[in-house]
Amino acid sequence: MSGGVETRAVAQDESEERLDRWFKRYYPGLSHGRLEKLLRTGQIRVDGKRAKANQRLDAGQAIRIPPLDAETVRAPETKKPKPSGLQMEADDPVVGQLLESILHMDDEMIVINKPAGLAVQGGSGTKVHVDAALDHLKFGKVDRPRLVHRLDKDTSGALVLARSQAAARHLTQAFRHKATLKIYWALVVGEPKMASGEIDAPLQKRPGRLGEKMEIDDEGKRAVTRYRIIERLGGKVTWVAMYPVTGRTHQLRVHMSEIDCPILGDGKYGGQEAFLHGEGVSRKLHLHARALRLPGTGGKTIEVIAPLTDHLKRSWSFFDLSESSGRDPFGDFED
Repeated sequence: MSGGVETRAVAQDESEERLDRWFKRYYPGLSHGRLEKLLRTGQIRVDGKRAKANQRLDAGQAIRIPPLDAETVRAPETKKPKPSGLQMEADDPVVGQLLESILHMDDEMIVINKPAGLAVQGGSGTKVHVDAALDHLKFGKVDRPRLVHRLDKDTSGALVLARSQAAARHLTQAFRHKATLKIYWALVVGEPKMASGEIDAPLQKRPGRLGEKMEIDDEGKRAVTRYRIIERLGGKVTWVAMYPVTGRTHQLRVHMSEIDCPILGDGKYGGQEAFLHGEGVSRKLHLHARALRLPGTGGKTIEVIAPLTDHLKRSWSFFDLSESSGRDPFGDFED
């Protein structure tokens, strides 16, 4: 038998995987029938609750695993991160761009300033992405870095990579249990009615003619965003800071559109109202993961500020805004 009850965290790249398939990877000798029995009797649980074999997992969830026969177990250390798509060569321009974008590195993590337009992981028709370059960000480690959270392709800013399996577990749990503080900057079209506020509107994924979209739905998952105005620009455009209390897909984009202030350049959720016609402003999405506070090892706290990327710098200059406003990005969102 294995040593005793074990608890393991679901990794970021295992999100949305079925529970039975997760067990098949790590415990290949565990039959489906026995897995079902362990689930029925509550010996296997997810976040302390009974679960079913077809349950979809979320990153950071804790899986309780009872003692198992040794032959059913494959040591977790033998599982290597599964890269998405083709791997880049060392001289690929994207590799160089990422190396130049490193904001913080220690033994546990790397934080990069992801450029807008670069996907984090591959997908249908997506061959150029951060994950394909990670073999070139080892810096002496045996394993390639692991993704522990995501940013949309068109969102720029602070992206965290774990440098070991243990660090990936620690950081994934930190993101899941809100031990991190992520602050985003955006330019939005229009002006929120209140200088600061909270948007509490549940979200559900819906299929559509142009692909899947997130929509506000009372039956959806709870989604909460806090925001504050940094600077008003005559009611036409507003510079806002946002703190996603929850981490739903496209949450900030949907929530700002819901209060009639779509993020500049977000045609997916704001339609034509998200663009300034006739203005010398980029039509790209104006959303940036500006600041990140997260727990490091040994009780220390890591704080990282991501400078604005190119198209955002141009827009800030166009509207005569100062990136170095001197205001604490975390201050208004600390409980």
